[in-house]
Amino acid sequence: MAENNHNGAQLGFENKLWEMADKLRGHMDPSEYKHVVLGLIFLKYISDAFREKYEELKARQESDYTDPEDRDEYLAANIFWVPPEARWEHIRARAPQPDIGQVIDKAMAAIERENPSLKGVLPKDYSRPTLDKTRLGELVNVVSDIDLKAGDSGVKDPLGRVYEYFLGRFAAAEGKGGGEFYTPQSVVQLLVEMIEPYRGRVYDPCCGSGGMFVQSEKFVEEHGGRIGDIAIYGQESNPTTWRLAKMNLAIRRIDADLGPHHADTFHHDLHKDLRADYILANPPFNDSDWGGERLTDDPRWRYGVPPASNANYA
Repeated sequence: MAENNHNGAQLGFENKLWEMADKLRGHMDPSEYKHVVLGLIFLKYISDAFREKYEELKARQESDYTDPEDRDEYLAANIFWVPPEARWEHIRARAPQPDIGQVIDKAMAAIERENPSLKGVLPKDYSRPTLDKTRLGELVNVVSDIDLKAGDSGVKDPLGRVYEYFLGRFAAAEGKGGGEFYTPQSVVQLLVEMIEPYRGRVYDPCCGSGGMFVQSEKFVEEHGGRIGDIAIYGQESNPTTWRLAKMNLAIRRIDADLGPHHADTFHHDLHKDLRADYILANPPFNDSDWGGERLTDDPRWRYGVPPASNANYA
């Protein structure tokens, strides 16, 4: 019988992958290690999506004169263009080599260069001396096995599920600090089911790694709606968490406006003109140093000015 874990997922192939990945962590702090692992999962996702389209174009090459190396074919299909040096087969082939960190950094930089929407989003410090390159190569092999293990379990959307599952496990490993970027899946599901965002603009002013958006889209889909029925807007003050959210939503192929950069919603509202139909949020509770004294005349306080000593009311 499968056990339930803390974020509501069933323990299965995700947990086996987590155990394999966690064994490779060594002396690295979970908050640092999560960017190593999640960056690789993202790299695998965009490479897989590219490869699927590549094979389709290659099969049609003679009849339709398609070119599998034509960048525009991928842009038209809303698929990230992945240059040869960033494709997963290249990464995996170099996994045993001592320069694997440099290979991954170059792959991340190439993807950002070719896809402006990902500029400044991907981690690019795999070549740092403190990251054990033998373990990094082994981790590449763990990520390579995601599809294989998912196939054995009959799982659809394996990379999205693994990304979400790993976010939850990293949040638990970090303890209190993990709540800044991850809200337990069960809590998010409850909020979404209560608010029922069937259509319209959904806004999360402190979106963390984007879990509210993922669940909102799942809700619409499960209730017979179309994903395009909702438009997603968000903001996140932590720069590393903002990057996690961008990757999380890209893996799900969810279009969202999270602003051009990270920013504090209280003091730098990136969506001043937005009139949202739904606001879903897990705000940073019990924050006493949020600068409320500088916002006493803010037009957002329609129901009264919150006390400067407690952000909960804001």
